[in-house]
Amino acid sequence: MIILYKFGSRGEVVKQIQRALHLIEDGIYGRQTEEAVRAFQREHGLKADGIVGPATLAFLIPQRWKKSKRLITEIIVHCTATPEGCDYTVAAIRADHIKQGWSDIGYHYVIYRDGSIHAGRDVNKQGAHCAINNHNRNSIGIAYVGGVENKPGVPYAKQKPKDTRTLRQQAALLKLLTELKTIYPNAKIYGHHDFEPKKDCPCFDAKTEYKNI
Repeated sequence: MIILYKFGSRGEVVKQIQRALHLIEDGIYGRQTEEAVRAFQREHGLKADGIVGPATLAFLIPQRWKKSKRLITEIIVHCTATPEGCDYTVAAIRADHIKQGWSDIGYHYVIYRDGSIHAGRDVNKQGAHCAINNHNRNSIGIAYVGGVENKPGVPYAKQKPKDTRTLRQQAALLKLLTELKTIYPNAKIYGHHDFEPKKDCPCFDAKTEYKNI
């Protein structure tokens, strides 16, 4: 279930939102808070609807990501190669990867369709997401859920690769990459296909899209 904070909402999280926006912290989501949220969303390229969902909340109240003890020189973006509109959790990905003989989920971070960012494999441990030329060794692997079209009546094997990122996923991915670059300033951002051209993953040109981060 996606938790939304909007006009009429009350509570501690609303106070945190107000604190982030430098408003009076009364814990009541009124018109002033709604307008401040809209302005914040416009400033950060988010849908300016005045509603705080996972993506907006992630920008308002940044998470503090753990820094890897490994030398990180690459941040590699992937998709999970699952149908558009279908959810896929860290727990489910982990279970599937373990069935393939891996010790854990291959990615360090997974971005759900609602824009929420979830930790996968411990960043201190080498991932299992780009084995060619040992790119797992010094990299962080990120995957957004999706990457395959979902046409009714068409078998999965015949569905084509597609950039299925929702607006919330786009915002969350930009935010996560920006934060990781502050942790690993010398790391460069790539898409999986930059190392394995035969693969479409992540179904868009991440290296170009994020070249200015």
